[in-house]
Amino acid sequence: MDVNKAEIVISAVNPKQYPTTFLPEIALSGRSNVGKSSFINRLINRKALARTSSKPGKTQTLNFYLINDLFYFVDVPGYGYAKVSKTERHKWGLMIEEYLTSRKAIRLVLILVDFRHEPSQEDIRMKEFLEFYGIPYKIVMTKADKIPRGKWNKHLSVIRNAFGKPPEDLFLIFSSETGQGKEQAWSWIEEAMENFPN
Repeated sequence: MDVNKAEIVISAVNPKQYPTTFLPEIALSGRSNVGKSSFINRLINRKALARTSSKPGKTQTLNFYLINDLFYFVDVPGYGYAKVSKTERHKWGLMIEEYLTSRKAIRLVLILVDFRHEPSQEDIRMKEFLEFYGIPYKIVMTKADKIPRGKWNKHLSVIRNAFGKPPEDLFLIFSSETGQGKEQAWSWIEEAMENFPN
């Protein structure tokens, strides 16, 4: 997809603030600092539409990015950041759960995990949560440029096993630095939107 228009339209904390335009939504889930903002920026060929930060836990709202007036990327708060209080983490959890279970516009959730490391318990719980509610998901393994290509299969195997060996076509090796996986990511997104009601 050629992106000629991209803008952040709202940072929401409850359903009253969600966009009222009935467009498909692609939600991005993952640990803090896994590269959700960099993923968005790479896909739309912008350097700074989605705000990246070296400080994990900075995203504390559901950020809705309108792309080509066709759909939204929704960047959800990262989980697993230790320096955020338990109360704050609980509040984020409820906000994310409410969004995922109540928002009928969601076409796909992309679970982003760091290709260098085994998925966290939060990652695995997110996958199980989405399966329980019947929400379509796929898994994007970020920061592939940090791993020698000869070791990709080994890292893929470790991550796939940790998730309980879902089909391999649910996984994507991605790098926001090199663009690895960008075309496949767009293919997933376009496929997810194909059957969306007009």
